[in-house]
Amino acid sequence: MNEKERMEFFTKQINLEKEIVETAENSVKNVKNRIVKELILAIALDSKKHAGMLNALLTITSSVQPFIEEEKLDELSMNIEKHIELEAKAIETYKQILPELENDQEKMIIQAIFADELRHHALLKRILTSIKERESLTQEDIWDSIKDDFIPQY
Repeated sequence: MNEKERMEFFTKQINLEKEIVETAENSVKNVKNRIVKELILAIALDSKKHAGMLNALLTITSSVQPFIEEEKLDELSMNIEKHIELEAKAIETYKQILPELENDQEKMIIQAIFADELRHHALLKRILTSIKERESLTQEDIWDSIKDDFIPQY
């Protein structure tokens, strides 16, 4: 797939993800069942995330990004470090509770959240390392740090 085809694909998928979000949000506007409503809205948030990730790929494919100013790097590093600490805390608490859960629905949702937190933690650590070492964060770097979490094992 050449660059133009990839950019068209990313753009098409971004629009699809946005449509999924709109449809999901509209579908539960008047739903009183909080369980159904929250789960559908959570799926819509994932679709927003997917659109953001696709936008990142589109940006990587189509442009060179500006450097982050030196004074912003320290602030960004501190904020990412705090984020990593919070993710680690979340990971630990989910890891502790999972063996205790007996309800299949609860376990399924907590496992999904736990998997997300592990991916977030790994990506944030890679981004932080790149910022602290003042190196370029390339598409390959990001892919190498998260690919095992994103490739389904069948």
